[in-house]
Amino acid sequence: MRFRFIFFAALAPVVCASVSRADDDVRLFMPQLLGAQYTLIDQHQYALRSPYASRLSLHASGDSERSHTFGAYFGVPLPAHLQLYFDVEMFKGEGVSNATGAGGIVNGDVVHSGNADLGKRAYVARRYLRWSLPLGSETQKVERAQDQLPGTEAARRIETKIGRMSAGDDFDKNRYANSARTQFLNGAFFNALAWDYAADTRGYTNGAVFAYVAPVWTFRYGVYQMPTQSNGQTLEWPVKRARGEQAEVDVQPDSDGWAVRALVYRNVARMGIYRDALAIARATGTVPDIRADDRDGRRKYGYALNAELPLADDGDTGLFARYGWNDGKTESFAFTEVDRDASIGAQVSGARWHRARDRLGIAFDVNALSRDHRDYLAAGGEGFLLGDGALNYGQEKIAEVYYAFQPFAHFTLSPDFQFIRNPGFNRDRGPAKFIALRAHLEY
Repeated sequence: MRFRFIFFAALAPVVCASVSRADDDVRLFMPQLLGAQYTLIDQHQYALRSPYASRLSLHASGDSERSHTFGAYFGVPLPAHLQLYFDVEMFKGEGVSNATGAGGIVNGDVVHSGNADLGKRAYVARRYLRWSLPLGSETQKVERAQDQLPGTEAARRIETKIGRMSAGDDFDKNRYANSARTQFLNGAFFNALAWDYAADTRGYTNGAVFAYVAPVWTFRYGVYQMPTQSNGQTLEWPVKRARGEQAEVDVQPDSDGWAVRALVYRNVARMGIYRDALAIARATGTVPDIRADDRDGRRKYGYALNAELPLADDGDTGLFARYGWNDGKTESFAFTEVDRDASIGAQVSGARWHRARDRLGIAFDVNALSRDHRDYLAAGGEGFLLGDGALNYGQEKIAEVYYAFQPFAHFTLSPDFQFIRNPGFNRDRGPAKFIALRAHLEY
């Protein structure tokens, strides 16, 4: 009921505004409803081979869970090229096997669930100011979308965002693999898994993004608060002590053509070092505990490459690929436990079989761990997603296929199948298979 009150109270001035005008002309200080969505994911994990397990392992007997996300997204145009955005979301349900046991998260929408003590009430996902400075007379049309007010803006500009947001809103984006709610469900395909981006348990943080945007290329730099502990909800302050920094260059000569993106990042936080945790365990005769080795000022760095290639059907048929790497010395802290990843996939438009609104997606991913990380897990150590009590190391390999069937506008029904060899990087486990049915309603 609380969520409904927030939703309709915020919606009321938008409805009144739409009655008084029939176009999308900007009215300053007038809140606009930019979008709303509901996503239901019903997922089943089949039983798998499991000679040993821990609390973080995929359940040997299988599991079935259902998750729900609700969201309403608002924007307010302000004077002097300023815009205010405010998003409210709510999550209910769980992921299979408590959303642990694999580097590639099999229900990517579960990252918004947080942990058990966060509750299932509505929460503020984003709340930030955006400012842009035009650098030329050339403009481009901007369509209404989530976190995007309709109108026109300069094709060449400087822009800044500051407030609460997700690092994935601005970095490592891809036309064909960007959302667990409408595209691939596995986390391996909507971000480079080795990019351990700053975020709280739900995937959001506070920070600032600075960008130079030009018709052919864009440069972005973002700095965000890190959590105080791995997968934690409390964010560290001040930024001088702990922060996540990333810079990215995007090259896209044609707005409807190919694109290549290169990202580098560095995290500074209260992290543990795998080798140190192993040394302490050997000296004391105990199981290694990476959290017990946490110290301020520890660093993790890495990079990610990202490409998309439209082929046909006005770009609705195309290819994508990602590659990510991090040094793998300090503990995985915010996103997932993967130190190397490479993925490739395709989206095919249903226009090929006379259903232009439909989409078929197929993708493959290979994940790996650093030597230090795998030795830590083999010695019985646990992270925040992985830890079988032992490890017979092997690369984690993921395949996924989905079909997005759109019977009418704004509603999509998507059956999904995933196959994971060596889940949790363990040759002694699996393979694991998952089927899901996703329903997505969007305004």
